[in-house]
Amino acid sequence: MAETMSEIMRPRATDPDFPHAPGEWKQSNAAAVAANEGLSIGDDHWETVRALQEYYSRHERQEINARELLDALEEKFHEKGGIKYLYTQFPGGPIAQGCRLAGLEPPAGSADPGFGSVR
Repeated sequence: MAETMSEIMRPRATDPDFPHAPGEWKQSNAAAVAANEGLSIGDDHWETVRALQEYYSRHERQEINARELLDALEEKFHEKGGIKYLYTQFPGGPIAQGCRLAGLEPPAGSADPGFGSVR
């Protein structure tokens, strides 16, 4: 099957555990960012990183909307406690801090506490 133009232009993920990661992203770099921000990163954090990377890959041709991303995270992690749960993982904000670890550009407005960031 022929590749689409966006698949050709977007670098492919190099880590099979993170299939939607940006091509230049490395788990070791994300762990270093987490340590620098005082996070002791575990499996739950990586699950959130994967969710962010997958969301971005599904919406790569669109501008990412902070409110829609927050709603998607709330839905995905609803059974674990939703946004409250995500704030226990990412006290700097599940969107802003999570995107930094995921190697993604946080959406406009993500520094607003109502959109999942306190930094």
